[in-house]
Amino acid sequence: MFAPFDDLTADPPVRGFLHEPSQPGGRAIVLTHGAGANCQSKLLVAMSDAFAAAGFSVLRFDLPFRSERPTGPPRPGSAARDRDGLRRAVALMRERERGPIFLGGHSYGGRQATILVSEDSQLVDGLLLLSYPLHPPRKPEQLRTSHFPKLKTPAFFVHGSRDPFGTIAEIESALKLIPAARVLFEVDGAGHDLLIKKTLGELPSRVVSEFQSFVKKQAE
Repeated sequence: MFAPFDDLTADPPVRGFLHEPSQPGGRAIVLTHGAGANCQSKLLVAMSDAFAAAGFSVLRFDLPFRSERPTGPPRPGSAARDRDGLRRAVALMRERERGPIFLGGHSYGGRQATILVSEDSQLVDGLLLLSYPLHPPRKPEQLRTSHFPKLKTPAFFVHGSRDPFGTIAEIESALKLIPAARVLFEVDGAGHDLLIKKTLGELPSRVVSEFQSFVKKQAE
């Protein structure tokens, strides 16, 4: 179950939905969307439900650019404000939970999360990157990895084998730039949205299970 969540006490505002687990585990995760979507995307809702079922408090929210415009991609220059939104969302969840806090996002949302955390390694306890947009489709030379060598936070990447924003081989190569613990979870046959018929029902719970194993290993 989830309920609307709105915090307008500071700028940028944080608007989205809060998933409360039936059996709280003291952990929380903030999830956000890609450039062409919002927090109501099928992938984000399914992932949020799966994390809540595993005991996480989950905040899925709209990035500032989406709060300001219902459609269309982020405007040039809006990324810094979107990162401010991510920081505020994390702070709000830290006020609610005493345990580890994680940050994740699909595509653009995940990219902004990695940039933010590369600048503040203490912000969260781990990252979940769903379809990291390694480069624009058909432009493999335009890599979005300049901040990877500064990433010191454990990062869990989920990537489809048919994603036009980066092949599995390209992602594997890029992950070598990250000095922190990192792992790649491949979704065979999936594109950028990750959801395909044969894995639609089971993928979110599999991702959550593997993510928890990864996080537990880092804490040992």
